[in-house]
Amino acid sequence: MRQSCPNDFEEVVLPHLHQAYNLARWLTRNEQDAEDVVQEAYLRALRFYRHFRGGDVRPWLLKIVRNTYYTWRQQNRIQQSAELDDDFAREDQFFGNPEELAIQNSSSQLLRKALEALPPRFRELLVLRELQGMSYQEISEVMEVPIGTVMSSLSRARARLRQSVADLTTGSI
Repeated sequence: MRQSCPNDFEEVVLPHLHQAYNLARWLTRNEQDAEDVVQEAYLRALRFYRHFRGGDVRPWLLKIVRNTYYTWRQQNRIQQSAELDDDFAREDQFFGNPEELAIQNSSSQLLRKALEALPPRFRELLVLRELQGMSYQEISEVMEVPIGTVMSSLSRARARLRQSVADLTTGSI
């Protein structure tokens, strides 16, 4: 693998800005805080880019975003209680008749609430796998855990998400 050239940072790393923001948004649950985390993460990425040895930059960048979030959270002593904005995660919304839109919007809100009810680690795993489309190996690199831990934790996270959805539909939460 070739060593990265500092001059190609914009070409290689900037295309992943949306994914970095998406992860930060799910972690922080606040648009302004997510922007701050991503800005700091990109500064860190720029600072250490010359040490990147090539390959897929996405896991490397998302690991920096994740670590930046945990540093930011510790520095700000953030409590995980913020609510998601209603308009978050709607960019791929289906445009159909009003009934289909109402059903889809209701399902989307239910899923967001169920995901929000999960512990941060489970939410993070599901976001990386299901929303970011990362492989188990990439998640293992980002979270610095063995691949077996990723698989078993994802299984538990999915089970908790199913339970959370069931609880929300029956009014248990």
